[in-house]
Amino acid sequence: MPIFSVNGMSCGHCTKTITNAILAVDPSAKVETDIPSKTVKVSSDKSIEVLSSAISEAGYEVTATGS
Repeated sequence: MPIFSVNGMSCGHCTKTITNAILAVDPSAKVETDIPSKTVKVSSDKSIEVLSSAISEAGYEVTATGS
């Protein structure tokens, strides 16, 4: 499960925007967000690059931190 560090994720609106961006590229993805640690865990068949790009295109600075 890829884990992303998302700079700027600070509220429920942010998490909804990020979740929707990921679901747009993979409707069956499972997304777990954690605002205090600014991390997003994604269970998906899509590559880390595709998922990272979706988060970035939603307006957030993102770094893959683990899998």
